[in-house]
Amino acid sequence: MKVAEAGNPARRGWMDRQGLRLDAKPYLSGAFATQRLLEQLPVEKVPLKEVTAGHAGGIFNGPQFKRVYLTDPDHSVPFVGSKDMLVADFTALPRLRKIDALSRQLSYLKLESGMTLISCSGFNAGRRSYVRPGMDGYWSSQDVLKVAPDKGRIQPGYLYAFLASRFGEALVKGKVYGSAVKHIEPHHIENLPVPRFGAVVEKEIHELVQAAAELRAEFQKGLDTSTRDLFRTAGLEDLLDLQWHGQGRDLGFVQRGLTSTTLRALNFQPRARDIWKRLTSVEHATLREVCEAGQLSRGVRFPRVDGEPGDAYSYRLIGQRQAFWLRPEGRWISKAWTSDEVLAEDETVLIASQGTLGENEVYCRSIFVTGAWRSHAFSEHFLRVRSGLPGFSGAYLFALLRSEPVFRLLRSMSAGGKQQDIHEELRKSVPVPVLSQADRDRIADTVREAHKKRDEADRKEDLALTKLEEAVAG
Repeated sequence: MKVAEAGNPARRGWMDRQGLRLDAKPYLSGAFATQRLLEQLPVEKVPLKEVTAGHAGGIFNGPQFKRVYLTDPDHSVPFVGSKDMLVADFTALPRLRKIDALSRQLSYLKLESGMTLISCSGFNAGRRSYVRPGMDGYWSSQDVLKVAPDKGRIQPGYLYAFLASRFGEALVKGKVYGSAVKHIEPHHIENLPVPRFGAVVEKEIHELVQAAAELRAEFQKGLDTSTRDLFRTAGLEDLLDLQWHGQGRDLGFVQRGLTSTTLRALNFQPRARDIWKRLTSVEHATLREVCEAGQLSRGVRFPRVDGEPGDAYSYRLIGQRQAFWLRPEGRWISKAWTSDEVLAEDETVLIASQGTLGENEVYCRSIFVTGAWRSHAFSEHFLRVRSGLPGFSGAYLFALLRSEPVFRLLRSMSAGGKQQDIHEELRKSVPVPVLSQADRDRIADTVREAHKKRDEADRKEDLALTKLEEAVAG
């Protein structure tokens, strides 16, 4: 039999505690070692179900149901799935039909600030997230397990910190079962032991987690504010609430004056051309002009030689999907085999530039690299946009490029077959509104301040987890 470590073989008695499960994962995942550690702590331990409250005792997911998506905010609600719960920017969330969300069958799936979310189905099963302020009124799918704290018995931030810590991770992921499709059910985690360290320690940890959540809500608000400010100042307010799908499909149109640059019908999409015409109706520069002395190209290709996680001689490699997460996990690669070009200069905008045209895919979505994220390595699948024109900062460009109108414009510039890419020539023609220098600086400062709050939120959450681990170790 395989052993987790020398002198620590899986024992017959463990199987009874796991319902006689015969797959190796719960015995070799570290869950039992964590349980033994917690059992030895000279503090009170309570089952998870005793500190939760609400629907089904406070630990629940939901039924499978037919999902009807809409785009009109008046008739839909933001909808969080097992991958969406991990993202930093909720702007592009799918929207569930409101009449279904408010029905008796699904009304209890409404999220509340302070809940802990656990992905309970699929490849990401076992990952945790905290419902931050601003998410009230969001709904979640049946693939997200909700843990609603009883605030009279436990602080929400402390409960999340325990479940998000390495101890909670080992216990939760030790309950995952299944082969191709992973699963966790509410009854699998309801008896997880939650250590109690007293009101002072738990309050301190809770306040750090809650402060991090509030900063992340302000981060989201800052991004939205910067984009709206740019479009309103440019006199393009009509593009802000773009009803893309409400405009009908692009059928039966004629395009004249074709060149050898492209013959693809998608590149002349009438709805996208309307956006381009509207953006060029105001004073503007092209992305080619703004980035001529900077960068407007894909990243470099490089060998991936594994490195030690967290090591000073390794980079965390971020790919297109995880770049949009709050806390990307990524893979660690050796610096010795990797060029410095995998890093991104301060205030570089990265656009996911390879993928498919699915509505919920990240292809053509943007992120902004600054602060703590400068230490990450990024894959070659990002289009790197770096300004070389004085007065046009990367932060200002990001406020534009993250917008829905420019996202649709970039999508219309796709080239390729199954995997799309952004056409090398067409992308240079994206219009960048020219505002006054004071306006550009104000918008850029809003973006920078938002990302400072995001970094501060990460530091506070890390400190909360450190204090919890110190409490366990102490």
